[in-house]
Amino acid sequence: MKQEKLSLNDVLIRPIITEKALILREQRKYVFEVNPLANKNLVKEAVEKLFNVKVEKVNILNMKPKPKRRGIFEGKTRSWKKAVVTLKEGYTIKELEGEH
Repeated sequence: MKQEKLSLNDVLIRPIITEKALILREQRKYVFEVNPLANKNLVKEAVEKLFNVKVEKVNILNMKPKPKRRGIFEGKTRSWKKAVVTLKEGYTIKELEGEH
């Protein structure tokens, strides 16, 4: 099965801003929601080009849907892909730290 080439702008969807993700930033780890077709190499290349940093490693997790209910209506959340990007020593993503 041939996989279409994603542009670097299509790889990263949004940063994940949670309490756990903010704690990980102290260890130079940043969490992003990424395109379901993206792999570790694409995520690394996108982060390095878009934020002008050096990436040490990338971990990817497939987030499974969770059951949800609102009254009598039942459903599931969508499945999505999460990437935890570890930067090399001395690098930070200023756009996500609030420094411009």
